Amino acid sequence: MSIKNILIEMKNMSELMVDLAFSAVLFNNKELAEEVLKLENTINSMNYEIKKQSLVAARSYEDAEKLTALLEIAEAAESMANAAKDLADLVIKGIKPHPVFKMVMEESEKMMARVKVDSGSELCNKTLGELLLVNRTGMRVIAIRRDDSWIYGPDKNTMIYENDVLLVQGTEAGSEVFYKLANGEITLDEFDDFLDEE
Repeated sequence: MSIKNILIEMKNMSELMVDLAFSAVLFNNKELAEEVLKLENTINSMNYEIKKQSLVAARSYEDAEKLTALLEIAEAAESMANAAKDLADLVIKGIKPHPVFKMVMEESEKMMARVKVDSGSELCNKTLGELLLVNRTGMRVIAIRRDDSWIYGPDKNTMIYENDVLLVQGTEAGSEVFYKLANGEITLDEFDDFLDEE
């Protein structure tokens, strides 16, 4: 990957990590905390790769001066990632947040969840546009981990596959329904019927 593409990936990843870390602490969710730790290792590797590529690319003092700004941005993204990891470590270590933190975070009315798509789920082999998940569940898919790669800001044409790990954002009630859809406990028709009864 080019330095530009690595920086884009680092920016997206560090933003995601901050959201994940706050949600992990708020909901005492070890799965989200573990995702943060995995991402932090990736960010560290990317920062190292940028340093290597910058050293190879610098042919003169002027080149080195221009590349310094890129290195500073990469360091800042890694600092954000490290801070998110520190938050996630609180959850891993079993340290409960102070009640004031919970009150502050609940004001945002948003939460994040990590959901793995099972083979029996109706989400499999459908695009986000077909599923209309935001309309149905109030949860928005903000990132997808597929094996070791990430899809940030998926759009209506993004396909969901078995074993994808979806990072979703929305309400607590919506996350419960989303888990059931992803686990194959309910179908989309059953969910729509449930909403009609309400």
